Amino acid sequence: MRKQGHRSRAVVAVLTAALVGVAGCDAVGGDSAAPTQKAKPSPKPTPAWDSSPASLAAVGDSITRGFDACGVLTDCPDVSWATGSSAQVDSLAVRLLGKARAAERSWNYAVSGARMADLSAQMSQAASRAPALVTVMVGANDACRDSTAAMTPVADFRAGFEDALSVLREKAPKAQVYVASVPNLKRLWSQGRTNPMGKQVWKLGVCPSMLADADALDAAATERRNTVQERVEEYNAVLQQVCGKDAHCRYDGGAVYDYRFGTDQLSHWDWFHPSVNGQARLAEIAYRKVTSVS
Repeated sequence: MRKQGHRSRAVVAVLTAALVGVAGCDAVGGDSAAPTQKAKPSPKPTPAWDSSPASLAAVGDSITRGFDACGVLTDCPDVSWATGSSAQVDSLAVRLLGKARAAERSWNYAVSGARMADLSAQMSQAASRAPALVTVMVGANDACRDSTAAMTPVADFRAGFEDALSVLREKAPKAQVYVASVPNLKRLWSQGRTNPMGKQVWKLGVCPSMLADADALDAAATERRNTVQERVEEYNAVLQQVCGKDAHCRYDGGAVYDYRFGTDQLSHWDWFHPSVNGQARLAEIAYRKVTSVS
């Protein structure tokens, strides 16, 4: 009986050792272990926004060219909110670079009358300078047409902006982009129509889709103006969405659209484009948005 008990204890010891060995093999990833999962790569961090870029190129339309701010039917880039040298405006370029460097390191490729379809060509010119920052203000002319039917379709506006950014990215992949919202054209009508001279000038064909028959308040005129206003808001939604997909792009959050300008901010030649005072206000908004840490 004693020998049999000894043998029993030996068998138990052997089995126990075997079981421990099997368990240990599983624990350290032996043949029966579950395959290890590969660690997911960490998402790339969003590039930090440089609030003090060393150079600037501007693209867009007549607003960025300072049209009708200094004289009748003429560009006045010296008072441009983006790149102008006028002390009355204190442009974005001057605020960021200082007057001397702004003269050497800022370029204005905006064209009066330009629409979104024209932006890609301007972007190509801007990209050739390898600027640290590109400012964009475009869209008013897409809404200011002879009729609401002639306004740029939203899909075309989106395609044009996407193409313009892709052109920039081919030549200047790391350039930052500041996108200003399209101004509130209905507010422009409500402010400018208080001036008899302004209404006479508008009859010459200034933004007919919004400003024609300035004193008309019937249902058809109201619907026409509301249609233009809705289109501007749709354009701004496109600017925000497309810009939001680009890691180096910053939309103004609707700051230009929301700005409650008055007649002092309108050119007293056409009561449509920004005056010198209006250009200065645009420069203030842009500087605040470009230098913001968030």
